Amino acid sequence: MDVRIMPTPRLEGELQALSSKNYTTRYMLAAALAEGTSTILYPARSDDSDAMRRCIRDLGAVLEEDGERMTITGFGRRPKAVKELNVGNAGAVLRFLMGVASFLPEVTFVNAYPKSLGQRPQDDLIDALGQLGVTVEHNGGKLPITIRGGRPRGGKIRVSGAISSQYLSSLLFLTPLLDEDSEIEVLNDLKSKVVVRQTLDVLRQAGITVEAAEDLMHYRVPGGQRYRAGTYTVEGDYPGSAAILAAAAVTRSDVTVHRLREDSLQGERAVVDVLRSMNVPLTHEGGSVRVRGNGNLKAGEFDGDAFTDGVLAMVAASVFAEGTSRFYNVENLRYKECDRITDFLAELRKAGADVEERRSEIIVHGKPEGVRGGAVIDSHYDHRVIMALSIVGLRAKEPIVIRDAHHVAKSYPDFFEHLESIGGRVERIG
Repeated sequence: MDVRIMPTPRLEGELQALSSKNYTTRYMLAAALAEGTSTILYPARSDDSDAMRRCIRDLGAVLEEDGERMTITGFGRRPKAVKELNVGNAGAVLRFLMGVASFLPEVTFVNAYPKSLGQRPQDDLIDALGQLGVTVEHNGGKLPITIRGGRPRGGKIRVSGAISSQYLSSLLFLTPLLDEDSEIEVLNDLKSKVVVRQTLDVLRQAGITVEAAEDLMHYRVPGGQRYRAGTYTVEGDYPGSAAILAAAAVTRSDVTVHRLREDSLQGERAVVDVLRSMNVPLTHEGGSVRVRGNGNLKAGEFDGDAFTDGVLAMVAASVFAEGTSRFYNVENLRYKECDRITDFLAELRKAGADVEERRSEIIVHGKPEGVRGGAVIDSHYDHRVIMALSIVGLRAKEPIVIRDAHHVAKSYPDFFEHLESIGGRVERIG
């Protein structure tokens, strides 16, 4: 499905934030690794969380849902033997389950999205699993990937954090179940440390002990642990809400998004401060963010590693800011569903934005007067790109068409419905 985003002068209304994709997938994995029945309240519905649902069922978990309540009876450290797993286009689900798959004699992760997830590298996790005694066959570090495990062993493990923190999170979920104690050393810096803190938070709630260095570069994990079945409540999602807040910021608006905790460990919580620094009138009280946008934004400089999944939405907002904005420390955006620097900026230029790229930077020369629009734009099958381009379309002089916009469902299936509910003008094509 393609969509046409029409110029929209005003947005107004209230929304409940969708549930956090990151927390949902982590809670589901913790529940599957427990020996007992866990309850998850307000689980996210998205392509990524559906991929985790499908795969843990294949591995032997019993999953039932009733409205906003999910129960999962786990398989512990004894997943059911399967020949194949299909994670769709969900990179985090792939990486988390590559660790779990180490308990299986042989399983192949198929390449269902050769132009997206199939292009993303997994070498660093493959290397780390090899240190656990697991044999991995792969296509130059990419899917399809076959894991031959059975009895992974603990010990000293080194893993690079330069590309993604998800490799580390995979090991943190796996190593407590091993017979031996483990020591994990992170090499080459660590991207998205805030997301690792979410992993540690979920592990703690599941009764798992991990000793983490303050800088998150070194861990001691006692072996022989068991995940505790429990009840988990999923909080509202900042990465998806970032797009709604940015849309309100670039228009005349009065928009409130609820279920966004002030004390959340989600790094994308920083987008509220980013918008404040861009001169956007807003309040954040009682778990609700209210934006009274006037369309007058000012440029700034921002460390994007602090809010990785919110960067593109903030870049879209800065397209209309007065002055030049710089988003630095964002090289890891190149290793997502697409190259979120080169590919995204190419589409912004089609809409009339003035943007530049460096290896680890995005530079935006703002146009407070708006951009011309009137272009057909490629989504690159990337949900964050789709949401960010929609923001630009709201303030373009002419409508923009976004191809394959249905891929927004990877994280936010109701994005266009929510945008319309607050006044956004969206036309579905095909």
